Amino acid sequence: MTGSRTAGTSASRPAGVSVWMPVAPCTPQACARHTGAVRSPIPALLRLLAGCAWTLLGVACAPPVRLLPAPARGWLVRRWARGVPRALGVRVTVRVHPYAPGSGGELVVANHISWLDIPLVASVLPGRMLAKSEVGRWPLLGRLAGLGSTLFIDRDRLRALPGAVDTVAAALRAGSRVVAFPEGSTWCGRGSGGVFRPAVFQAAIDAEVSVRPVRITYGTAGAVAFVGDDPLAASLWRVVRAAGLTAEVHVLAPIPAGARAFVPASGEPGRRTLARAARAAVVGTDLTATARAAADQTAVASDSANRPAASVHH
Repeated sequence: MTGSRTAGTSASRPAGVSVWMPVAPCTPQACARHTGAVRSPIPALLRLLAGCAWTLLGVACAPPVRLLPAPARGWLVRRWARGVPRALGVRVTVRVHPYAPGSGGELVVANHISWLDIPLVASVLPGRMLAKSEVGRWPLLGRLAGLGSTLFIDRDRLRALPGAVDTVAAALRAGSRVVAFPEGSTWCGRGSGGVFRPAVFQAAIDAEVSVRPVRITYGTAGAVAFVGDDPLAASLWRVVRAAGLTAEVHVLAPIPAGARAFVPASGEPGRRTLARAARAAVVGTDLTATARAAADQTAVASDSANRPAASVHH
């Protein structure tokens, strides 16, 4: 999930991965490295132990926290999630486009660079994460994901896709916030990343909820990039050794999905138009005039319309 995408570069597909699954051309050898200032091993080890201890605290507290009312639960999750990058020595800036949140569900979509993306989004918009089933088998983090009501899906079976869409739509209708990374793979963060896969946007259309784009950027993408067959332990050590790491979370304006439940005049399914609108907001580029017309006037047309207004530091 690391590496920069270049024209004409084809990604090597790991053995056993379905041909329809997105695979980034990024590799740990080419992309996952830090060239700036580094911490000495002892301070880095202390950072790593602090991060592990904070994660263990989250695992231990998750069962009783689930019994709390939603406002209190959300507050505690945000506080815990903010502590993860802080323990690992990452300074975080959050910029939020102001809006009046609704009372129903919401689909949050973000670009995907690192495992750090998950606590970064949760620190602002805690919700039910959409994750591949393998994550549930990760040591410690898999247990935490399960306790956090993560929606696990089988990404290797195309036949399972309609059921996964129905599961996400049901969670959204029930009023849950669902967080997804629709690129389907992690990227190194040096290019524009991958396209947003449209399936999860169909769930937003079916549930008639808004889509909330989130842009994640890192000051030193190579240090945090978690790509390809990069071991989690190696990625953790790279993060704690890198000094002065920064991250920015831009929470952009919501895109109403209900208005896109139709098939536009172009004959293209609304979920694809919605996926392109969300990606355009995250990448920070204008939609084409055609896409804007198909998406209607409520679409997020450019980064200038999504420029966050508020900023806080973690």
